[in-house]
Amino acid sequence: MQTLTRVLTLFLVLSMPAVADEYDNAIKAFRNAGESGTFFDSAYGYAVFPTIGKGGIGIGGAHGSGRVYAQGKAVGTSKMTQVTVGFQLGGQAYSQIIFFETPQALANFTSGNFEFGAQATAVAITAGVSAEANTGGGAAAGISGGQNDASTQSGGYRKGMAIFTLAKGGLMYEASLGGQKYSYQPNE
Repeated sequence: MQTLTRVLTLFLVLSMPAVADEYDNAIKAFRNAGESGTFFDSAYGYAVFPTIGKGGIGIGGAHGSGRVYAQGKAVGTSKMTQVTVGFQLGGQAYSQIIFFETPQALANFTSGNFEFGAQATAVAITAGVSAEANTGGGAAAGISGGQNDASTQSGGYRKGMAIFTLAKGGLMYEASLGGQKYSYQPNE
């Protein structure tokens, strides 16, 4: 039993820097990814989810863990869960960041179980396509010339928040409805 405890402790200690690097790498990717990078200068805070896994066959779901920052300092953790219904097939992984324009927008997100409705859209930063970020519906496609230099037709906050995603891999065909639900746990 002691050997198992020692091995598990060693594993946890060795894996801790990798977890930190995962968040640092995601933040760096968003800083270098076109328009999302400019939000770091104006946002009061943000929540970053290095990897969200999504999949479905008719009924689908997505889940990921993230970290919440206020004025550049980690203040807590968050989990995102999504259930979707509609035509969908496949799986994908992506990173997501939600910028909070004001302390009130951050407080709304961290007040308990926060939920984006099915109409919420995000800027998809990929090798050539983006859409308008908002939390109130509507999407406007834009075209970009190269990897991670996407720009939007009209960027900005909607209801105090702006959402961006970076595709990591996978393929998913989807025409579905579903909202994203976020839980929040403050740091101790």
